[in-house]
Amino acid sequence: MPGKKSFLLDMDGVLVRGRQPIPGAQEFISRLLKTETPFLVITNNPLHTPRDLSHRLSTVGLTIPEKNLFTSALATAQFLASQRPNGTAFVIGELGLTHALHQAGYTMTTVSPEYVVLGETHSYNLEVITQAIRLVAAGARFIATNPDPIGPSESGIVPACGAMASLIERATGVKPYFIGKPNPLMMRRALNHLGAHSESTIMVGDRMDTDVVAGMEAGMETLLVLSGVTGEQDVERFPYRPTRVLPSVASIPVE
Repeated sequence: MPGKKSFLLDMDGVLVRGRQPIPGAQEFISRLLKTETPFLVITNNPLHTPRDLSHRLSTVGLTIPEKNLFTSALATAQFLASQRPNGTAFVIGELGLTHALHQAGYTMTTVSPEYVVLGETHSYNLEVITQAIRLVAAGARFIATNPDPIGPSESGIVPACGAMASLIERATGVKPYFIGKPNPLMMRRALNHLGAHSESTIMVGDRMDTDVVAGMEAGMETLLVLSGVTGEQDVERFPYRPTRVLPSVASIPVE
């Protein structure tokens, strides 16, 4: 990796696993901060604001400044603001999403919204989902923060945005537009947020089907770490390859 590089880093499986930091992750982040290497931690999880997420990570031993965190909620809000500035939306989600949309100038409403925006929530409510179905059927544009069908919880997997989006799609016949990875739009928004160019940026992730393909399609070098979902034996099953494969972020050189 010659020359100064910027980094986009996935979070789950790269920096943390459940509630535990990946060994060497904090040291890697500290090296990035010490060398003033530009980086963003990007996540499809839209539940938390960057400030709240920074605090939550600090409680498990990862010190990452708020400005170095970028979520699918932020990317969604930026996208909507670029499409229809100061628009209206019916939103299913938590503070991370609603705060981002408010900051982008959007108004939350149940009356003839321009968009139905589906994110993650701690408890999906059938009445609210039904309301979303009726609004999409009536003509509201359908946006979803991320395509992940399931997410982790302390008691096991739970249905996530992708699964609930499928329910609404099946009921209405309207496909959602997903903003989060592997959509290259998410990567472009992150690059713009970082002020970096794709040719000088490395995407670091633990999944071939989201992180690596998204980085590749956005024109970045890709680095697969084996501390998460994809194992080394799985790489050959895909029709594309990462630029490099390393055991974990602890092995990534920082100049």
